[in-house]
Amino acid sequence: MEQAQGSIDSAAPDGDAAALKELSQALTAIRSEMGKIIVGQEAVIEDLLTVLLCRGHCILEGVPGLAKTLMISTLARTLSLSFSRIQFTPDLMPADITGTEVIEEDRSSGSRRMRFVAGPVFANVILADEINRTPPKTQSALLEAMQERQVTTGGKTHELPAPFFVLATQNPIEQEGTYPLPEAQLDRFMFKILVDYPSEEEEFAIVKRTTVGDDGQPAPVLSIEQILSVQATVRRVPCADHVVRYAARLSRMTRKGTTAVPDFIESYIAWGAGPRASQNLVLAGKARAVLHGRYHVSIEDIRAVALPVLRHRLITNFNAEADGVRSDDIVAKLLDAVPVDSPDEVGSPTVHRVLS
Repeated sequence: MEQAQGSIDSAAPDGDAAALKELSQALTAIRSEMGKIIVGQEAVIEDLLTVLLCRGHCILEGVPGLAKTLMISTLARTLSLSFSRIQFTPDLMPADITGTEVIEEDRSSGSRRMRFVAGPVFANVILADEINRTPPKTQSALLEAMQERQVTTGGKTHELPAPFFVLATQNPIEQEGTYPLPEAQLDRFMFKILVDYPSEEEEFAIVKRTTVGDDGQPAPVLSIEQILSVQATVRRVPCADHVVRYAARLSRMTRKGTTAVPDFIESYIAWGAGPRASQNLVLAGKARAVLHGRYHVSIEDIRAVALPVLRHRLITNFNAEADGVRSDDIVAKLLDAVPVDSPDEVGSPTVHRVLS
């Protein structure tokens, strides 16, 4: 993760400049504390922080044994956040996640009343482990909590704690007997992050560290109040019109029939990304700028977050499957194909056709 060193962006107001300086110092501490437990995976950690600062949610996909659960729980500890892990299984019911009403009797008077017992969703960081292994009814209970940030039961609404951050994991190996998330529900996740195997040196360090029985303990770096403050700062980061237009163009160029699109989109895409993708590109660009000590969003910020924002929003067709083309390949080609406007071209409404 690139660290912001030296002076903080002078364009930031005094209050936000102080928050940026504090975050810049905290990032170094977070990396150090997480390094006591997690080897490598710096790009994944930056993506997780980006989504957290945007008040979003994300999906992590990777084979078993890559420390996804450990990474998330360690991040929660370094940020002073409560952590809850929910193992999704075919028999899991919505009340097992959100909580339920129980009858409570007052022994002195004999009267009875209903009392709400909160479920594991009432935490700051929720790990929804193997979310595709539970039926749609249970998936929907979690996704409703993600969107509304509240749970309603027995006619009463219960607010979820802030910040509220859901990380759902999926195993890409075994799909038999699973319930894949519908596209409309996938769209509610800001990022889809792929967790890859460690390098040879990283795996050597992992094995050496985890076979000696000396487990490090990360120390808290940021408080909940500081995280909420930085989340508010991210929303205030200015984004120039030509950068917003570029983000919107990336999304629009994936939609067949609405504008001139590259030939590879016509060939390989069944359904493109919706407006939520454009919103998330700009928000993630703001968070990335803040993480790098800047108070403005650049085109490079948008390009850097395009892959995790778009990969799960592009629905490929049979031609793509037959040719072995993945959504990641299409996003990479899209970044090469979509033109970049200079600031003095912001007002131009023209969208040029780009051929592969």
